[in-house]
Amino acid sequence: MTDAPPIRVLIVDDQAMLRGSFRVLVDHTPGMTAVGEAANGAEAVELTRRERPDVVLMDVRMPDLDGIGATRQICSDPALSGVRVLILTTFDLDEYVYAALRAGATGFLLKDTPPTEVLTAVAVVAAGEALLAPSVTRRLIAEFARRPEPARPPNRTLDGVTDRELEVLGLIARGLSNTEIAEHLHLSLATVKTHIGRLLAKLRARDRAQLVIVAYETGLVGDRRGV
Repeated sequence: MTDAPPIRVLIVDDQAMLRGSFRVLVDHTPGMTAVGEAANGAEAVELTRRERPDVVLMDVRMPDLDGIGATRQICSDPALSGVRVLILTTFDLDEYVYAALRAGATGFLLKDTPPTEVLTAVAVVAAGEALLAPSVTRRLIAEFARRPEPARPPNRTLDGVTDRELEVLGLIARGLSNTEIAEHLHLSLATVKTHIGRLLAKLRARDRAQLVIVAYETGLVGDRRGV
């Protein structure tokens, strides 16, 4: 394991001081290295294409191209399928978080997150896991439920998903962890993971965060079903 290549991180923020702080943090962490800095979304997309980082720490509010637009360009590029975007935001329930997740972000962090938690988050995202804790999911879904029904895109469907998989998807969207889902449905943890893997494949979702979005947009979870 000691011979594994370092996690390559691109830091994107319009504040030079904050970028510098994150760079020092990353570069002084064993197993991680900063491959560049960008001050706006356009620079972020260009550097991502050139450097192919494992993780992009992406600010939301920036001049020229914001973090949502940059995330959408990065995550929709097949050549960058191995890149994960971790959104940095000031407020955990602002409207940009939902837009960022729909654009393909793997998760998000508050800018005042303790340094050790930032490093843990980078490692989690680099490993291909979504950084969307159950407690955060619950708050996000509560916020989604306040949105009007017409805002849901019409192109999301659950065709081909089994009844059991629908149950699992609904529980994911309500913020339950894998262990809680296993207990709720009286299944083994391995079986729950298998169902989640099939959901990811069938719904073409990048990660758990995207499954939450699908569950909301298809109406599986929402105002009338109770969140």
